Amino acid sequence: MMTAPRSFLFLLASGRDGGNTETLAREAAAHLPEHTAQRWLRLADHPLPAFEDIRHAGEGPHQPSTDNERLLLDATLAATDIVIASPVYWYSVSSSAKLYLDYWSNWLRIPDLGFKARMGEKTYWSVSALADEDPAKAEPLLGTLRLSAEFFGARWGGGLLGNGSWPGDVRADTSALDRARTFFAAEHSLAPALS
Repeated sequence: MMTAPRSFLFLLASGRDGGNTETLAREAAAHLPEHTAQRWLRLADHPLPAFEDIRHAGEGPHQPSTDNERLLLDATLAATDIVIASPVYWYSVSSSAKLYLDYWSNWLRIPDLGFKARMGEKTYWSVSALADEDPAKAEPLLGTLRLSAEFFGARWGGGLLGNGSWPGDVRADTSALDRARTFFAAEHSLAPALS
């Protein structure tokens, strides 16, 4: 049986361009199979309005309200693999990554979109740099993304962590760079969200 080609959506959620998280994500992506589709979107370039929870507002079903929301929704649904590339900020994802995830609550309420079922067919990944030497300090970030995958019944590919605070620091983390080279290997994508 032939499998569908994979398409990776890399969502860059750092507060600065070209930081350690992006460096690590690009290193991992460079080792994807040659013809794997990649789309890179910097969330700061496609800002979303403040999230408004419509679940109990009685306003009827949600529809994307901005071009940026439509772009992010379409890119999310088109991908087979979603990579949240967020530094560890105060032990969790960045504010732009959290805002993007919050919008999933409204996208679940778009009629006939089948958002939950379609999100359950994907593999979720995390790439992060943190300033602390203790990788356990990234567990709230990893837990947020792993549990989001679990909610949809999706696969959790795993989290790639590197160490760095100043720009370029992650290049000295040779262990993280070694892990990056095999991070997106096919066997990782079989991991269920519950593991």
